[in-house]
Amino acid sequence: MPQSQHAEAAELHTHAAYSHAAAECQHSTGDHLCAQDLAKMADKHSKEAVRMSEELAKRTPEQISL
Repeated sequence: MPQSQHAEAAELHTHAAYSHAAAECQHSTGDHLCAQDLAKMADKHSKEAVRMSEELAKRTPEQISL
C-alpha cells in the first residue's frame, strides 16, 4: 500500500543517510569499489528525496509546518 508522499520522501532521506554510513564503513575497510557503489546509491536516494521534498513544498506550502 502506498505511503503518503511526505513519508516516502522521509524514507528516501533515511535510506540516503544509511547508504552514506555504509559507504564510509566500506571505505574505511579498504573496499573502495563497494564503497563507491554505496555512495552512488546514497547520491541517488538523496537526489530523489530532495526532488520529492521540493515538489511537495511547491504544491502544499501552507500545510508544511516545522
